[in-house]
Amino acid sequence: MTIHFISGEKSDLFRPLTISNGAITLRHRIVHAPLTRNRGVPLNPTSTPENPNRIWIPGDLVVDYYAQRATEGGLIISEGIPPSLESNGMPGVPGIFTPEQAEGWKKVVDAVHAKGGIIFCQLWHAGRATIPQMTGSPAVCPSASVWDSPTECYSHPPVGSTEPVPYANYPPIEMSVEHIKRTISDYCHAAKTAMEIGFDGVEIHGGNGYLPEQFLSSNVNKRTDSYGGSPEKRCQFVFELMAEVAAAIGEQNLSIRLSPFGLFNQARGEQRLETWTHLCEGLKKAHPALSYVSFIEPRFEQIFGPEEKDKFLESWGLLDVTLDNFRQIFGSTPFFSAGGWDDKNSWGVVESGKYDALLYGRYFISNPDLVDRLKKGLPLTAYDRTRFYGPFEDNAFHYTDYTIAKK
Repeated sequence: MTIHFISGEKSDLFRPLTISNGAITLRHRIVHAPLTRNRGVPLNPTSTPENPNRIWIPGDLVVDYYAQRATEGGLIISEGIPPSLESNGMPGVPGIFTPEQAEGWKKVVDAVHAKGGIIFCQLWHAGRATIPQMTGSPAVCPSASVWDSPTECYSHPPVGSTEPVPYANYPPIEMSVEHIKRTISDYCHAAKTAMEIGFDGVEIHGGNGYLPEQFLSSNVNKRTDSYGGSPEKRCQFVFELMAEVAAAIGEQNLSIRLSPFGLFNQARGEQRLETWTHLCEGLKKAHPALSYVSFIEPRFEQIFGPEEKDKFLESWGLLDVTLDNFRQIFGSTPFFSAGGWDDKNSWGVVESGKYDALLYGRYFISNPDLVDRLKKGLPLTAYDRTRFYGPFEDNAFHYTDYTIAKK
């Protein structure tokens, strides 16, 4: 079969796509990826080492950011939103576990809807990828697994300090079964809040070495109970989490993001294909009406270049691995791909049937009108990596001040 690589508005990227088991029709398949930006407003503006601010809310700047990138019938997936104080991994990230946070996110949702856009709430639990100074409680993990690099540091110095601190200095506690159940309840409460304030759906962040993937990773999850010890048991937490959230909000309103071959946050687990194949088969069987599933490309990595990543894949015997197996498992469930898509390599992908939609992150940061630029073949503005993660004194710079292309 010959695939014609048609770029611009005649591309299938601009053909409608139905998600949410038929309830939502996207006008195009250029999806705003979930992007942590750390631009929330502190609930307690006077933050001291003795009384540090630990709660952020989405202010007017966050509303502007999402509204700028909203398009008619276009899907935006929110930044990772913590469902609890314990789950927050970084400063400046607005959660959805207080009334003030919910009120702020409602303004974001309303602004996106006013532009005709669609927005899903991504729920994010950092697990062991945080420190007690951030959350006010010990980091949590399937097992009390110490960070395996003594020098890798937390992203931001604690309040009152200028020195970053190593994760290994603050090992996580192992979650009890009761703690696991309570955490799932936090997700459910957050998911229900998200739907109540108008989000069009909820995505569970199941990748990038955060809590769900910590359960899936054999190097982190050392449990010997029903939550660990084999690929099947390591999937149990995600199965329970998805089942409970689906029961709370309806599986047609639920989705999940996965990174089966990722290395971020010390995810070094073995049995990748066995684990994620079992996971995906179980999810498809239990939840055939999921809104969509979202995967990160095997060779895309946040911390390593392609050559370094290939060495890891080769060591697992997976040098030529693709997402095709997972695509086949999920069948008719809309299947999204993230990881390095741009104005050069996006064409012909949807036409090939490989994926149903593509996620764009970094170029959506610097091109609020990305959809229009791709449609019209306009050049893309380069992104500024130094401004990805706040908080900054001037949070607007290279956040909401990127320009729209002249037509």
